[in-house]
Amino acid sequence: MGNRLSKIYTRTGDDGSTGMADGSRFSKADNLFGVMGDIDELNSHIGLVRAQLQRNKGQSISKDFSQALVIIQHLLFNIGGELAMPEYEGVNATHIEWLEQQIDMMNTTLPPLKDFILPTGSVLVSQLHVARSVCRRAERQAVLLQEQRPTAIRRTAISFINRLSDWLFVAARFCTDPEQVSEVLWDSQVLQNFADNR
Repeated sequence: MGNRLSKIYTRTGDDGSTGMADGSRFSKADNLFGVMGDIDELNSHIGLVRAQLQRNKGQSISKDFSQALVIIQHLLFNIGGELAMPEYEGVNATHIEWLEQQIDMMNTTLPPLKDFILPTGSVLVSQLHVARSVCRRAERQAVLLQEQRPTAIRRTAISFINRLSDWLFVAARFCTDPEQVSEVLWDSQVLQNFADNR
């Protein structure tokens, strides 16, 4: 791996194409690279969540939650590997079941959801919502890719991305209490007051 990464630029992509693991080349505008980019962006946002947790060391968010973020980053990296090497399987049904178990565990600590939630609160909670929205975009692009080229992405990868967006939504709720912030609910009165004051 070290030898492969010792030279960062190759100039081979200057023509607007990118090489795959099998040596084939595709346009950088191909939706395959759009999905790869969304997954990479999502992974980076989760990295920011981890950095925010490190910054908030005094808060009582469990080590299990922090470790889950580490695992998720590795699994997202694996999905990138699947996209680059279609014969490689980086995520499977076990990983999806693990996310579901995580969601169920976090949900046991949360009050019932009765209203729409605005994506805000603390920096940590807001960053989780940013990651969730990027995850949804990645899922939309992944579904489009599968419709265009069914063998380009596995159904399990799409299911994992779908479940991860649920995990991130619940995680944002889960982190409100340790961050000592309340969920910010959508309030129809806000827009009514705005209209009344125009």
